[in-house]
Parts: sequence; C-alpha cells; structure tokens
Amino acid sequence: MTRRNEAARQAILTAAYDLVGEIGYSKLSVEGIATRAGVGKQTIYRWWPSKGAVLLDALLLTVGGPAGDLPDTGDLEADLRTILFATVDEFADPGVDAVMRGLIAEIAHDPGLAALYAERVDGPVRELKRRRLRAAQEAGQIDPDLDLDAAVDLLWGPLLSRWLQRAGPLDHDFAARTISMALSGMSRKM
Repeated sequence: MTRRNEAARQAILTAAYDLVGEIGYSKLSVEGIATRAGVGKQTIYRWWPSKGAVLLDALLLTVGGPAGDLPDTGDLEADLRTILFATVDEFADPGVDAVMRGLIAEIAHDPGLAALYAERVDGPVRELKRRRLRAAQEAGQIDPDLDLDAAVDLLWGPLLSRWLQRAGPLDHDFAARTISMALSGMSRKM
C-alpha cells in the first residue's frame, strides 16, 4: 500500500472511530466517514463493504487484535483477574463502548460482518482463552474433563451480558465475583 493510501486508510479509520463516539452508530454513514476523512466514499467502498467493516478495522487499530498468549503465571485466579479486569476497563472506555455497540448491532443483521468478526476477533480471542484454561487443566488447577468452550462462556459471558444490557455496575468487583463463582464450578472433581 502506498503512503498516500495508508494515510487515507488511517484517516478513514480514525474518522469512523471518532464519529461513532460522537453521533452513535445509527447516525453513522459511509458518507459522513468520507467527509470527515477527506476522501471520496468510493475510496471507502474500495476497501470495505460496509460501515460495520470499517468500524471493525477501526476497533482493531485502536485496541489491537488478538496477540500472543494470555498471562500464565501459574496462578489461574490471579491471571483471570488481570484478564477480566482489562476486559471491564475496555468496556468502560467510551470509544470502545460506542464502537462495540455499533458492531454488535450490525453483526445481528449482517452475516458477512458476523463472519468477519468471528474470523478476525472472536475466534482468535476465544482460542487464546481456551489455551489458558487448557494450561490450567494440564496443571491440575481445574477439572481435566471441563468443556473449555463452556468455561469461556461462564467466565466472560456475565461481563458481556451486563455490559450489553447495562444491567448493573460492570466493575472489577463484579469481575472478581464472577471469577470466584466460575472457578468453584470448574474445580477439579474429587
């Protein structure tokens, strides 16, 4: 990609991220993104099929995509606190909140965007979570027969649900209680 194209790409992603925070997803348009970025809307459609796809890339640019393994200090509870507290902090960020809510709304109606999100975000992140829990199984910290996908949902599902529905405070205390309850359910069978 040429420098000019990369500059335009960055301007588009920044414009989309900023605009969704200012006006909300329902009012966000490709035309508005193009105007803010100083490009033609055809430039956006050359690289992305929809405003949702632009937002996905804007989110990945801002918070980063899945990278490396999750913390593994040998203390599963401490590691989960680090990970879930970071998740709570991301949800509390107004920019991330606006972009994620927009993406979730669009994913519900756009199977192509849902597949792209699953491929680029949810699938890789879920694998990182399973890998960390698998290491805990191998270390004898949790039940060796535990369904790892169910365990991932048990740990992260309450945070996502509370955030999505705005159903009470989503803070470190809630995350810590979720971890404690989940770990007691995942403990090794005697």
